[in-house]
Amino acid sequence: MARIVMKFGGTSMAGIERIRAVAARVKREVDAGAQVVVVVSAMAGETDRLVGFCREASALYDPREYDVVVSSGEQVTSGLLAITLQALGVPARSWLGWQLPIHTSGAFAKARIGAIDTAALARSLDNGEVAVIPGFQGTADGRITTLGRGGSDTSAVAIAAALKAERCDIYTDVDGVYTTDPRIVPRARKLAKVTYEEMLELASVGAKVLQTRSVGLAMKEGVRVQVLSSFTGPDAPMADTLPGTMIVSEEEVDTVERQLITGIAHDKNEAKITLTSVPDKPGAVAAIFAPLADAGINVDMIIQNVAHRSKGSEGGSTDVTFTVPAADLAHSLSVLDGGKATIGFDEVVHDSRVAKISVVGVGMRSHAGVAATMFTTLGLRGINVQAISTSEIKVSVLIDEDETELAVRVLHTAYGLDAEAA
Repeated sequence: MARIVMKFGGTSMAGIERIRAVAARVKREVDAGAQVVVVVSAMAGETDRLVGFCREASALYDPREYDVVVSSGEQVTSGLLAITLQALGVPARSWLGWQLPIHTSGAFAKARIGAIDTAALARSLDNGEVAVIPGFQGTADGRITTLGRGGSDTSAVAIAAALKAERCDIYTDVDGVYTTDPRIVPRARKLAKVTYEEMLELASVGAKVLQTRSVGLAMKEGVRVQVLSSFTGPDAPMADTLPGTMIVSEEEVDTVERQLITGIAHDKNEAKITLTSVPDKPGAVAAIFAPLADAGINVDMIIQNVAHRSKGSEGGSTDVTFTVPAADLAHSLSVLDGGKATIGFDEVVHDSRVAKISVVGVGMRSHAGVAATMFTTLGLRGINVQAISTSEIKVSVLIDEDETELAVRVLHTAYGLDAEAA
């Protein structure tokens, strides 16, 4: 008997009517003979509301008590779904994170899953019960922990791995992974399969379909993940017959049908920082980035300009440009200002009106010219490239935010990703 994990996000659980629709979808899987575990998020907007209460209560709240509060949203939806399933005649029970238990690190509000005890859960499934588990939560040292925002996807993948489930179905408000954002490019195509590596890159550079941690865990554990829409109507067919997107190993993707580029992603949540006249000497760059790392700020693109020397001077200087998440810009500037004497730069110039555009595809491992096509295409449309970063299957550039949509559209066409009909 196949075991599957079904994960439903906040929009799918936003109210009793939608919970009833979820219950009906779960019942169809049970009636088809599957053992089903359901992982649920809090109702849409509920976690933000609970976070607001914590901040209103105290600006310096105890993170352990914060986790008690913000984890309650998923507890409510797990209980409501179990009740709804029971009303449909489906045996079901909820399992909170501490009841399984889901063991995590003790980093409250940003815990990481260590191990999941599945013995009791497996017995329950073998007895014909549907298990409903709140995502986003676990336990450490007898206390409730949470996994950080978006952690329910990670919960679902981790549970699927622990149970050796056939697949993990992630139900969202979109019906799969597209070659780019269909709101920008109406001729974007839905992808039948995407490799773990491609999805990890797409998620890390702006695609919002799946949370990065969940994709990384799926790749590590070999969990087949399917992205589906929970809004396909009450009479939709079974999950494995729906045209969603499967996230799988590279071996599962048909090499004959694979395209050079899988998708184009964009991210406007970037800020550019330039330090001018940084001393050109060993350790200067470390003096910039070590304090940022200590502050928990993730640096992405980095450019160090050619060093220049003043006439008659023994030493030289250079400009260093890099990007950080836009939300961390103020914190980054504060850290750099505090280290100015140590670093020795002249001034800080920053710009939050930038966007990162990325082309992703495992096909570029064996094909030359991907970057050249990108730069030529953008150049022909007068789009200036401010920074570049690459990986084995990705090329990213930083451009002016106002040119984001144009860049995505022209690159989508340049790489032959447009569907034949909109």
